[in-house]
Amino acid sequence: MSLLEVEDIHSYYGESHILQGISLEVEPGECVALIGRNGVGKTTTLRSILQLTPPREGTVRYRGEDVTGRPTHEVARMGVGWVPEERRMFSHLTVDENIRIATPPGNSVEAAFERAYSAFPELESHRGREAGDLSGGQQQMVAIARGLVGDNDLLLVDEPSEGLAPQIVAAVAEALKTVAEESTVLLVEQNFPLAMDVADRFYLLDHGTVVESGSTENVTRDDEMIRRYLSA
Repeated sequence: MSLLEVEDIHSYYGESHILQGISLEVEPGECVALIGRNGVGKTTTLRSILQLTPPREGTVRYRGEDVTGRPTHEVARMGVGWVPEERRMFSHLTVDENIRIATPPGNSVEAAFERAYSAFPELESHRGREAGDLSGGQQQMVAIARGLVGDNDLLLVDEPSEGLAPQIVAAVAEALKTVAEESTVLLVEQNFPLAMDVADRFYLLDHGTVVESGSTENVTRDDEMIRRYLSA
């Protein structure tokens, strides 16, 4: 049984038909990338899985259970974490405090610290600093670490490299690889080389539908299908 099954979902913003029959699966332990040009429905797919933008048609199943139409907090409590594009965190709290708040009640905070700083060693020397004073890449690491310590079996990660300098993108890519070893990840990423490097499989979206999918192994921008749907 797949950890996540999305079957023929149709999602709207008002009367705008954004997702037009998206279907995908994510197996336990995988990192799967959603790729495509801006505006094709990648972030809406994540929002629809979390029921922030509930599908009007189709089904979302998590661990075989239909979660379509449920409140978002119920889906989150089932073990689905979200790292949004805006790197949402508490900028006036320290790194330690951000991780402490993300730790579920009853869980060991020290174990959460160990897990977070094992995944992101660079953050450990900054654990007493306010998150808002960190670099963009370090803030992204805090955001991902918060999702990692939340006992989430599935992490939905939206555009982690957005707005980051190339050398910082490389560090975030390595961090994502570490996270993918511990958790199942569904990744939205505009940076094609990063997505292919981190993910095991991909789904290529265009105009709210899946137009291609498969293994990321040996996939390059030179592939005819990729070039057709990623070029401006």
